[in-house]
Amino acid sequence: MAVLEDKGGPIGADYLTRRRANHVPLSPLSFLRRAAASHPDRTAIVYGSTRRSWAGTEQRCRRLASALVRLGIEPGDTVSLMAANTPELYEAHFGVPMAGAVLNAINIRLDAGTIGYILDHSDAKVLITDCEFSAVVKSALAALANPPIVIDISDPAAPGERLGAMDYEALLASGDPAFEATGPLDEWDAISLNYTSGTTGRPKGVLYHHRGAYLNAIGNILEWHMVEKPVYLWTLPMFHCNGWCFPWTLAAKAGTNVCLRKVTAKAIYDAIADEGVDHLCGAPIVLKFMVDAKQEDLRAFAHSCKVMTAGAPPPAAVLAAMQGRGFDVTHTYGLTETYGPAVACAWREEWDGLEPESQAAKRSRQGLGYIVCEDVIVADLTTGEVVPADGISMGEIRFRGNVVMKGYFKDPVATEAAFAGGRFRSGDLAVRHPDGYMQIRDRLKDIIICGGENISSIEVEDAICHHPSVFAAAVVALPDQTWGEIPCAVIELAPGATAPTAEEIIAFARQRLAAYKCPKRVIVANLPRTSTGKVQKRMLRESLLGVDGLVGRVA
Repeated sequence: MAVLEDKGGPIGADYLTRRRANHVPLSPLSFLRRAAASHPDRTAIVYGSTRRSWAGTEQRCRRLASALVRLGIEPGDTVSLMAANTPELYEAHFGVPMAGAVLNAINIRLDAGTIGYILDHSDAKVLITDCEFSAVVKSALAALANPPIVIDISDPAAPGERLGAMDYEALLASGDPAFEATGPLDEWDAISLNYTSGTTGRPKGVLYHHRGAYLNAIGNILEWHMVEKPVYLWTLPMFHCNGWCFPWTLAAKAGTNVCLRKVTAKAIYDAIADEGVDHLCGAPIVLKFMVDAKQEDLRAFAHSCKVMTAGAPPPAAVLAAMQGRGFDVTHTYGLTETYGPAVACAWREEWDGLEPESQAAKRSRQGLGYIVCEDVIVADLTTGEVVPADGISMGEIRFRGNVVMKGYFKDPVATEAAFAGGRFRSGDLAVRHPDGYMQIRDRLKDIIICGGENISSIEVEDAICHHPSVFAAAVVALPDQTWGEIPCAVIELAPGATAPTAEEIIAFARQRLAAYKCPKRVIVANLPRTSTGKVQKRMLRESLLGVDGLVGRVA
């Protein structure tokens, strides 16, 4: 063993040890402390007429943590929130983990049965709930044998029945603004528990740790090239993957959070024009209604506004329209299990000279893994090896790294299945282009096999969505005696549009796709969606299988 000498005598190799001075568990809680210290008077929160500084926000978060501890919350306990994108939910992203507890932000669009299941399964000790949702929450609580302590969020903008013995402001008043968080003791400690949308059976609880939340919050800054003093509009639900870790990202940049209880096209354009919003996130459906906004809801703005979108790949037509409106769109990809976005389509300078539609096609790809995501591959389903970068060979997207969940809460079987083979298996099928960028072709369960040919439902949907009468489209497989399966397109009409014929849609698709990929049947209907806006293809398939003589049937 090498020995170093100094005036104090020989020093063994074990002097190179972790110390309090050189090793601190990574946690996004540190971002709040720095924001309050470096920019105490900068505006942190905007909500209607409410304006709060970073110093004031930190004090409120400390009060919340202190009050929760006084209520009996211990490290590892679950504190649930049923709230819209209001300051209370933002504060909980810091106050709850400062108390050593685990934040469980519940989807406000869920039914009482699912909310009750989440409260029970998560072992929630406290529920902080907005009075706007008192009816569904009251029903959910009635079914619980051991209901949590209930704290009400009272907001004149959304009145409702009080369910608890104390409201949120009274809770904060009982807390200490100088409360010192003791944790996390380990960066592997859980910071939040997020439940999947539950399109098949009961939702699964996805556990995040402090290290992953810290890193993905930083990853958002790096991948989006966020500048100083960003003004961020909360169009993305904070309950969804903890708002893709952006509550912590905004603290790291000491930016401004513009909170919205209700997301409308008018509210978005007003916030951009009046508050100087320069960053916002949303699913493709949000982009779509921004593009389709009424003329009277539009507002002019001189500055650049960046938009990050994720979820199902947005149609290239929507991306092109957003670009035409002056928005700089970045397409990302991820799952609840990867802390939200973990893959981004980084723009390349050589694409600047492409035609708008070609640029939109580039933007619609998923791209490359986040800097903070160690390893993302497209793996052959049989061999597990990386598929060729030919834009044709399909494989499953698989992740490895610090921004992959701890696992599914109370579900060891599902956890082991998700991590089989040494990576997290997404269930999403993609190709790799010659430039290395990946592009999703379908969910593993949604691929259509017609006459032995694999058809990507996403590719067909994208082609159909260019039609001016189409607001959204979903393509699913239907059984066929000759071909095994055939693609069936269900289209949702744009506002005020006249329904096109099946023949018109099919002919339109043939201008963009190989003939075998085009839909053989077309139906005009409203698409069933989950509470987070995802199209429920399973429900769509089940409803179509019972239909005799489908609308728009083509022989």
